[in-house]
Amino acid sequence: MSRFNLAWLIAVPLAMLAGVSLSFTAPTRPHDKEYKLVRTLVDVLAEVDQHFVRPLNDEQREKLVEDMINGGLERLDPYSQYLNPDEYHQFEAQTEGNFAGVGIHLGVDPRTGYLMVISPMVGTPAHEAGILAGDIIVKIDDKPTEGLRMPEVVRLIQGEPGTPVRMTVIHEGSRQPETYTITRAMISVQTVLGLNRRADDPKEFDWFADRSNGIGYIRIIQFTEHTAADLKKAVERLQGEGMRALVIDLRDNPGGLLKSAVDVSDLFLTSGTIVSIKDRNGNGDTKTAKADGTLLEPAAEHPIAVLINRNSASAAEIVSAALQDNHRAVVVGERSYGKGSVQKIVKLGGNPPTALKLTTDTYWRPSGANIHRHPDMKESEEWGVKPNPGFEVVMTDVERLEYQRYKRNKDIVRKDKPKEPEKPYVDKALAKAVEYLKGEVK
Repeated sequence: MSRFNLAWLIAVPLAMLAGVSLSFTAPTRPHDKEYKLVRTLVDVLAEVDQHFVRPLNDEQREKLVEDMINGGLERLDPYSQYLNPDEYHQFEAQTEGNFAGVGIHLGVDPRTGYLMVISPMVGTPAHEAGILAGDIIVKIDDKPTEGLRMPEVVRLIQGEPGTPVRMTVIHEGSRQPETYTITRAMISVQTVLGLNRRADDPKEFDWFADRSNGIGYIRIIQFTEHTAADLKKAVERLQGEGMRALVIDLRDNPGGLLKSAVDVSDLFLTSGTIVSIKDRNGNGDTKTAKADGTLLEPAAEHPIAVLINRNSASAAEIVSAALQDNHRAVVVGERSYGKGSVQKIVKLGGNPPTALKLTTDTYWRPSGANIHRHPDMKESEEWGVKPNPGFEVVMTDVERLEYQRYKRNKDIVRKDKPKEPEKPYVDKALAKAVEYLKGEVK
């Protein structure tokens, strides 16, 4: 096959890499450098198509092009990605808050580079099957995940509702792989939860960490389009029941929409910077709190403690940093994940359409400090969100595993009581937050 007959294969990469009109005639001089890069890609594709040890069919050719694009993007950062038509469709479905799958947030363990579960979504098949935040995913349907890119893993996990998928994982703090057979379902994300499910109505929550002292508790598991509205309803409900202080639990929250994080922060701030967004030239936008965006008194002035851990990322870091830097809350727990980059979706056209998810900006705290942790950064450098002095809660891997199991067990809606009584668990971070708030309300 002539290299010029490969034009249909590279329409997307040409548009992405060069940003110029496609032509195999002599290029105009302003685009000489771009043409040279694109010509290299064309030459490689032509050689593979003509001389590779076995012939490639159309699907394999398309996969090769996608892998070439994503391989290059992954060298730039872990979050940029080319979305083929199926992936783009799935992405749009997830943005709307409904999609077919098992219900997990995927990420990469920055310490090992392995594919990991940032957090299972509460009430989803993965969550109720036993998948935990921090799990390393070893296999999917007996196919090893080593060497697979994130989009490939997502394709393996997602599927038609009602169909099974097997996931083999290693829990944090363990070395023994465990395999779970999970039935896929339509996933609708509930993002604002209470402390424990009520015994008389397991679908409802107890919203107090310490009712006698009026200390409310709200856990935000993800930031979506409706999170701020749901949070406001929960706070107003607590206020009507005598709340005097509030714990906002952002542990294992992987993030979500920037607008949602800003709106949530604005509920508790009457003034000040929430977050700054900067591009590579230092230009960007600063989101500030609005006086009329806050909750009604007295909730606007209640003391607040925010809980975070090493899996709190992105939008969760925006909220915790905004409340901490504006002296509106103390932050309790562990240092956060350090994901302070912004990805924008660039629609590339085609029928069906494809898209490019590209990292274009970074988040910055109200203090001006950096949030994003680059791969070569050390613990001593500035990134993420740290607990306030005196409010760090050091945990071992075993304790983290115990917390994950405790959290999952109390979230599951069971028809029957467990056959064996659950081992009592002391939530050290929550206990420290409640202790602080008790002193504040008194």
